[in-house]
Amino acid sequence: MLAVDRVIRTRLHSDVVLIRQVSEYIISAGGKRLRPALTLLAGQACGYRGELLHELAAMVECIHTATLLHDDVVDESALRRGRETANALFGNAASVLVGDFLYTRAFQMMVTTHNMRILEVMAEATNIIAEGEVLQLLNIGNADVDETAYLQVIEYKTAKLFEAACRVGALIAGAAAPVETALADYGRHLGCAFQIIDDVLDYSGDADTIGKSLGDDLAEGKPTLPLIYAMQHGTPEAAACVRDAITHASRDHFHDVLAAVRACNALDYARDAAVKASQRAIAALAPLPASEIKQAMVELAVFSVDRQA
Repeated sequence: MLAVDRVIRTRLHSDVVLIRQVSEYIISAGGKRLRPALTLLAGQACGYRGELLHELAAMVECIHTATLLHDDVVDESALRRGRETANALFGNAASVLVGDFLYTRAFQMMVTTHNMRILEVMAEATNIIAEGEVLQLLNIGNADVDETAYLQVIEYKTAKLFEAACRVGALIAGAAAPVETALADYGRHLGCAFQIIDDVLDYSGDADTIGKSLGDDLAEGKPTLPLIYAMQHGTPEAAACVRDAITHASRDHFHDVLAAVRACNALDYARDAAVKASQRAIAALAPLPASEIKQAMVELAVFSVDRQA
């Protein structure tokens, strides 16, 4: 991962000062680096140890960082990873344009592999991620979104990059098709589990620990799984409270919504859904032989649902 960070900083160099400033600011904020870690693990699980794996892992993180820059502008977020978002510090225009730079730099990095299949996978992934973001935008303030529609959004906007991160690791290693598919399935299920827990933590986490304000999803009018379940299984009064908060995209009655979510065990339901996705991720690894790398991937799937941030 240290090697990946070195590649990221080298690749993000630009003669344009503002690009360097914004890129360094968001990269230095840290984060879990899960997506590049998945690329490393997938490639190593298939026996690859070449430097191109670091390049691909850094490429995946560049794409993820670009999505964060754009997301924070769309969501008008002021806090990420416990500090000001780039858009709050540098402005929306700078965040959008530097996000574009990161996207295009990522594709330059893909070309270095001279592997058309990797380009195909990442072109498809970035397109689907964009579709997921638009789907989420269309769902803002819509209290009629059901669980199926919610799962489609998270599979597009979050799980697709997890899937692609694993798949390109397998591709650079020249893995057999069944192994490539198994690793891609692992990434997709892991990404779903990760996003569901993110949505749970918005109602059960600690603001200092998760690095953002509680109730941000509610303030943005996002109908996440805990809220969808509460509207379907809570009392009529609780359902009405949640529906009103989503429709008006308001955090004003966060404590009432939190009480409604807890009263019908919506957080437990969502956590259980995440656990099931995590278990599907682990099951997908069956074609891989036992190894330290495989065990690390199993532990990562467990971590995705046990984490507090």
